[in-house]
Amino acid sequence: MEDYKPVATPVDVNSKLTAECGEKIHNPTEYRSLAGAMQYLTFTRPDITYAVQQICLFMHNPRVPHYQALKRVIRYLQGTLTHGLQLYRGTIGSLTAYTDSDWAGCSDTRRSTLGYCVYLGENLISWSSKRQQTVSRSSVESEYKGVANMVAETCWIKNLLLEMHIPIRSATLVYCDNISAIYLSNNLIQHQRTKHIEIDLHFVREKVCLGQVKVLHVPSSLQFADIFTKGLPTMLFNEFRSSLTVRCSDDFTAGG
Repeated sequence: MEDYKPVATPVDVNSKLTAECGEKIHNPTEYRSLAGAMQYLTFTRPDITYAVQQICLFMHNPRVPHYQALKRVIRYLQGTLTHGLQLYRGTIGSLTAYTDSDWAGCSDTRRSTLGYCVYLGENLISWSSKRQQTVSRSSVESEYKGVANMVAETCWIKNLLLEMHIPIRSATLVYCDNISAIYLSNNLIQHQRTKHIEIDLHFVREKVCLGQVKVLHVPSSLQFADIFTKGLPTMLFNEFRSSLTVRCSDDFTAGG
């Protein structure tokens, strides 16, 4: 594919892959090998995390549209070979997280796709794009599960830093673009419609009451976690990619 024309984004905005779409490919082993290699690449290229997550959902029975989506990721990488995750010198006294959910985004199971990213200071240190294990009955439930997973991740990071003698004393800021989910994080009244996520509710509220976490609203135009849950237009994708500190490096190692 060296002569293929590069593309600006790894995922088509309107692309929704399904398990039964198209014909089966003749060499599924090659598909699995390429998809597995891309999983390792996400360690330094968080901008392709969502695309790779979608591709890996169909490794058991890959079909032609899945293979075309995989080739699109390769074409995107071909045009951004000099890009990578950049880490910069700076203060590390705060944790900031963004979480988002694509409610019922999976056409086969109607499960939601959860995405998050965590910054230590100004540097991105943790990110994920994952399909929920169960179906969410509302967008609020889906978003709130994302908040709960995000809080659990930041608690683990804080404990890890504490063992390294780098305590984070300030409250973790968790940004979510769903106002109802933020309201549930701070409202101690238990509603009938939220009893099925009671454990998540109590877990997050406890951290909020202790002052360890603050759940805040962020407009969708600044919700960096969107890049982990869906395909984005080129301009917005490039803006969010830069916010993830995935940029073209000015410095090169001795090995080139």
